[in-house]
Amino acid sequence: MKRIRPFLCLTFIAAWLLPTAGAQQDQPAKEEAPRKKEVVEASDFIRIDEDDKGARLQTSVTRYEKDGVTVDLIGAVHIADKKYYADLNKSFEKYDVLLFEMVGGEKMEKGKVPDREEGGGDIQTDLLRGMVDGMSRFLKLSGQTQEIDYSAENFVHADLTMKQFQAKQEAKGESLLSFALAAAQQAQNEGAEQPNPARLIAALLSGDSNSLKLEMMKSLGQGDDQITALTGNNVIIGDRNAKCLKVFRKQVKKGHKTIGIFYGAAHNPDLEARLLKMGYKKGKQEWMTAWDVPKAAKSSVDEGEQAEVEEKAGAKEKAVPQSK
Repeated sequence: MKRIRPFLCLTFIAAWLLPTAGAQQDQPAKEEAPRKKEVVEASDFIRIDEDDKGARLQTSVTRYEKDGVTVDLIGAVHIADKKYYADLNKSFEKYDVLLFEMVGGEKMEKGKVPDREEGGGDIQTDLLRGMVDGMSRFLKLSGQTQEIDYSAENFVHADLTMKQFQAKQEAKGESLLSFALAAAQQAQNEGAEQPNPARLIAALLSGDSNSLKLEMMKSLGQGDDQITALTGNNVIIGDRNAKCLKVFRKQVKKGHKTIGIFYGAAHNPDLEARLLKMGYKKGKQEWMTAWDVPKAAKSSVDEGEQAEVEEKAGAKEKAVPQSK
C-alpha cells in the first residue's frame, strides 16, 4: 500500500509543475543586499480550512512593498474549481503587469501555446501531463491553462524558454520525474501526513471524487513546506524563480508600481525569501479557495463500517513485506 503514496504525491507535484514546465540565457542578476537584518517568519502559501461540513484547499495572495512598489505573490494550484480561476482572472485586472510562469510561454499567440496544442514535448513531460489530465478528470476539476485568460494585455511572460529549461536540466542532471520523486521522499522523511490508503482505494473504486480530494488535501496542504527543502541550485524552482525576479526588476525600472507574480504555490517560499533579501517588506495576506469539498453526512453505522475497513486495510499493509 505504501507504494501508492509516492505515486500520488508525484501526480500532484506534477500538477503544480506541468502547466509551468523562459527568456534570455543571461545569468540571474545579483540581488540587492537587505537594508537591515531581521528575522521574518516564513509564510504559508497553501493551507486547508476545514470544519464538519467540508474542507477547502486554499492558496494565498501575499503582499510585499518597497519604495512605493507593491508586489503580490499569487499562489496557484494547477487543477482546481472553475470558480477559482474565474476569481483569479478578475483579480488580475488590477495590476499594472501580471508576471506569469510557463516554460515555453514566450511562444504564446492569443493566449495559447502552439507547440502544446500540437502535442509536442519530451517523454517525461508527456507522461506527467497525461497523469495530471487523468486526475483532473477524475476529480472533476478544471485546468489552469484552459481557464486562465493568458491573452490579457497586462500579462508578461516571466519564465524560462523550453530550450533553456531543457539545457539547464541536462547540465544539472535534473528531470521533472527526479524532482517529483525527491519531493515525495522528502515528505516521507519529514513524517508529513499522508492520504489514508483504505480511503483512497475506496474512493477510486467507487468513483467518489470528493472523498479522493479530501484525502489528497493532506499532502497538498503541506506542499510548499516540502518543496522548500528542495529549493536552491535546481532548475524547477531556483532557476525559474531567478528568471522571474529578473523580469520583475525590469518591470519596476519601467515604472510599474502594482505588480502581480502568478506562480505555483510551491515556488513562493523561495520567491518570498528572495524578495525579502531585496528589501521588500511583507504586508497583508489573503486566501482564495481552490477546492471547495463538502463532506458527506455519516451515520454512526457508516462510521463503524469505515473504521472496520480501515483497520483491515492497515492489518494487510503491515502483513505485506515492503520492498527495499
